[in-house]
Amino acid sequence: MVDEAALAATTIDAALIVVAALCLLCTYRVVRGPTIPDRVVALDAIATNVVAIAVLFALKTDRGLFVTVSLVLAIIGFLSTVTVAKYVTEGDIITR
Repeated sequence: MVDEAALAATTIDAALIVVAALCLLCTYRVVRGPTIPDRVVALDAIATNVVAIAVLFALKTDRGLFVTVSLVLAIIGFLSTVTVAKYVTEGDIITR
């Protein structure tokens, strides 16, 4: 029989490695992106990957605080992506 706790820990560790590698690939797109929208999408993907890392770390350490942190990071990432997208398309963030 396979130990389920060991299998879960190994799966979480592998997922952490994969998500960290995806962050590095997105960082490359931020630096070398041909256009501003490409860079914005890559930054949003990095924010999403950081949220995934926080959730995986919460699962690994059994601490619920990291889930709260991931929710706050997701909200901040969403708001910043919407703000930058509006600035890129309209040239102004706050309109009167």
